[in-house]
Amino acid sequence: MLCFSRDRLYSIGVDMGDDTVKIVQVANGNGKSGVKLISGGSKNRPKDIEQGSSDWQRWAIETLQELIANGNFRGKDVIAAMPSGEVFIDHMKMPRTKDERVEDAVVSAIKPKLSYDADGAMIKYTQTVDDNILVTAVERKNIDIHLAIYEKAGLRLKSIAIWPSALMSSYVKFFGRRKTDVDSIVMLLDIETNWANFVICRHRDLLFAHSIPIGAGQLEDEEAVSKLVFEVAGFRHHFSSMYKQAKIERLIFLSGQTVDKDISTTIAKQLEIPAQIGDCLAAVEIDDPYNAGIDRRGCQFSWATAFGLSLS
Repeated sequence: MLCFSRDRLYSIGVDMGDDTVKIVQVANGNGKSGVKLISGGSKNRPKDIEQGSSDWQRWAIETLQELIANGNFRGKDVIAAMPSGEVFIDHMKMPRTKDERVEDAVVSAIKPKLSYDADGAMIKYTQTVDDNILVTAVERKNIDIHLAIYEKAGLRLKSIAIWPSALMSSYVKFFGRRKTDVDSIVMLLDIETNWANFVICRHRDLLFAHSIPIGAGQLEDEEAVSKLVFEVAGFRHHFSSMYKQAKIERLIFLSGQTVDKDISTTIAKQLEIPAQIGDCLAAVEIDDPYNAGIDRRGCQFSWATAFGLSLS
């Protein structure tokens, strides 16, 4: 479980997605979740600016400076995450090696799956359970771009996290607070504008994660909904083949009200799993809604990753 000191102030969480920059800072609260919003802010990427371009880098720097200046943020420390589309995730059994290190064996196993040279990537692995590991890879040039953005924006980057850990942090703090939740395996689905991020965890134990290039912008099409369900079902089957004794108890839509409730209901029915809406904006305590920087009523995208990063 997460334990907080009475007056703890968390770092600013920065979710620099493919289409939107979202920043959040939280602190201890007195409400049900024990978390209150200090400040937040967001800005959509202009359609004429290509993500990852030099123009985008300048826009990202200016956007961060603008959001910080216009908000009630405290300090300059930030925890950020790379965009979903820039993070490669794979799952495998722990390599059994004699003559080479585990790290080298992992790199050798995923090298053919990468669309870029493994020598130019930062590759990490996390051991889960049942002798399984979760592997992540990011191109170093993309990491360098993001490091430069935060430096030029005048922010102190404490760490770069991965989005699955951020989603898990949001779940644990806002929706996994019962004693029975500690041993429950849940499926988290965070549907962004153009991506659906999928996580399976046992409380704070990350077991499985993947990104699916289908987002809220496409889900008005029944065919896209069916395709998303098909992809999630496939990953669930993959998970079950790796964790033979694990049973997923429920599905939590961390995208809150971003996706129409009828669509969420359809997804849950087709997956044949109990589900609930996990709305971070409804769970967090907001003392001053008019100056919080986030409009609960008009929210068009998920805040789960940004909140999870601040809570990290």
